[in-house]
Amino acid sequence: MQLNLHKPICFFDLETTGINISKDRIVEISVLKVYPDGKEETYTKLVNPTIPIPAEVTKVHGISDTDVVDAPTFKDIAKEVHTLIKDADLGGFNSNRFDIPLLAEEMLRADIDFDMKNRVAVDVQTIYHKMEQRTLSAAYKFYCNKNLDDAHSAEADTKATYEVLKSQLEKYDVLENDTKFLAEFSSRRKFADFAGFLAFNKEGEECFSFGKHKGKRVIDVLEKEPGYFGWLLNADFPLYTKKVLTAVKLRQFNNKLD
Repeated sequence: MQLNLHKPICFFDLETTGINISKDRIVEISVLKVYPDGKEETYTKLVNPTIPIPAEVTKVHGISDTDVVDAPTFKDIAKEVHTLIKDADLGGFNSNRFDIPLLAEEMLRADIDFDMKNRVAVDVQTIYHKMEQRTLSAAYKFYCNKNLDDAHSAEADTKATYEVLKSQLEKYDVLENDTKFLAEFSSRRKFADFAGFLAFNKEGEECFSFGKHKGKRVIDVLEKEPGYFGWLLNADFPLYTKKVLTAVKLRQFNNKLD
């Protein structure tokens, strides 16, 4: 089955130094770009994370410090990655909660602005969990009747994710072969940032989704506690979360001037 695409879609997977979006770094990136006419383009690179790769993480994906010592840093390849994905929707396995947030952090560290304003994201894991509640290896076996022998290899995981999505479309009549539908179906709660610290309320306004101000509008909190904004910017939050907070603050300031 060929995906019904409005624009190209980039399925991608990251192997990293860990699972902390703010602190961990990419050690391998693989992108499978699929065009509306069915053409496919693959991009895979090892990346020097500039920080040590923990031994327990190496046991998972097989990439050690020695493997990446001569590899480019993400900042070295950020522009070419951005050029590859900037005109495309994004797809992945658990990508909404991990790969996209971490990629955004790496892009911002490389001084490349990154957002999802003109694209959608299809999370194949969410579709899978809504339908079957399993893992990528099990999904590959279930939908494609193949064994994922190279699990935790970024390129193998990326290709498997793409194949699983096509098989899901064939299996479930309820799914539409449309990236906008699939993005909506695979989304969870609507968040203003990638990491989930800021959510949208029913009126589409940014609200805090954590801590003492959970559920409160960001503009209300920043109005009543001006110092809270400074604390947030200096605390250990993802760069993209700080970017969204700054945008809200600037919008609030501009509204006062009108």
